[in-house]
Amino acid sequence: MRQELSIRPILIIILCMVFSFRSFGQEYDFLIKGAYLIDAKNDIRDIMDVAVSDGKIMAVSKNLSEDSAKKVISASGMILSPGLIDPHTHVFVGSKTGAFADGFNSVSPDDFTFRSGITTVVDAGTSGWRNFTTFKNNVIDPSRTRVLAFLNIAGTGMSGNPTQENILDMDPEKAYETLQQFPDILVGIKIGHYTGPEWLPFENALEASGRAGKPLLVECHLPQYSLADQLEKMRPGDIITHSFEEIDERLPIIDPEGRLHPFVKAAYDRGVNFDVGHGGAGFWFSQAIPAYQQGLVPNSFGTDLHRFSMNSGMKNMLNVMSKFINIGMSLEDVIERASWQTAKAIHREDLGHLSVGAVADLTLLRLNEGNFGFIDAGKNKIEGNNKLETELTMKDGKVVYDLNGLAANKYQ
Repeated sequence: MRQELSIRPILIIILCMVFSFRSFGQEYDFLIKGAYLIDAKNDIRDIMDVAVSDGKIMAVSKNLSEDSAKKVISASGMILSPGLIDPHTHVFVGSKTGAFADGFNSVSPDDFTFRSGITTVVDAGTSGWRNFTTFKNNVIDPSRTRVLAFLNIAGTGMSGNPTQENILDMDPEKAYETLQQFPDILVGIKIGHYTGPEWLPFENALEASGRAGKPLLVECHLPQYSLADQLEKMRPGDIITHSFEEIDERLPIIDPEGRLHPFVKAAYDRGVNFDVGHGGAGFWFSQAIPAYQQGLVPNSFGTDLHRFSMNSGMKNMLNVMSKFINIGMSLEDVIERASWQTAKAIHREDLGHLSVGAVADLTLLRLNEGNFGFIDAGKNKIEGNNKLETELTMKDGKVVYDLNGLAANKYQ
């Protein structure tokens, strides 16, 4: 009896805590009503309501009560996606003229991300182990956008020649140590911009990324390495970018007869990830359209965004995604590859989905209908009837972009 009396107050306290939590949890900061939700991780492609509180997803269901929300966002006719992830950008912006690393050729992430529905970017090796902390202190930490990065095997990153081609500075041990020091930011190693015939830079990049259990990102500008040899050395989960380029320094993936090279399809089939990497010169319809028709669908929609590409045919990530919708991909497939599939590719499975309890990074999109033109790196144009546009972006449960005031208070 004495034991029963001592236990009873504890049970009452626990029940009160549970009741209080449930009562508090009923009030949402935001309730997004009636959007078409595309969430690949949770296999949802349906009209749903999504509730957000304290920076997290609190509920995903049909017909959630509006009485429980501080702010209701009516999203009928819109597409609700997890926050988009751009896996190929150059955002180590700084004051150095003509440079990407700490330079003027990179761009500040917050200037372009949210208006494009992007909540996370991955910098594609603009920094190396020597200057990553400068990048972190000056750009990554102060940005509202979540900035992750591939670490360049070159110690000074994309610092221009001759320093970025110094083999002695391509130290796999230093690169690995840096990955271990910043595991939540650095998602892998990048190799690119090397014009010599030696395979040591590539092998060092493979070694550092392999020891860390993270992917290798292979960019272009490796003119002495054949495409077949590069793909042969790459492991399942490694990423090749500028997949659809047609320039002299690398063999295109489509042969002169319009056929996908068998060794390219073999690499794709064994799990090498093919990123778009549009950039200013990295995307050609002559490659992308026949590759898609022959079964090579991009795994991710990296933009290779920098000072020049954003004002050329690339425009932004939604423009790249829209190109593939008009080439023939379904809306659902495009959204899934731009969110959950990309999150998995960079080993960040905390992102790219709207599971209950997940971080509330999301975007509301419209698929506009009309007559639109889309441009590749060679200034070739295709026409299409659909184009994605951002209506609202939310990062960590806060509205960071709102095109038409969906979350704003009505002026009386």
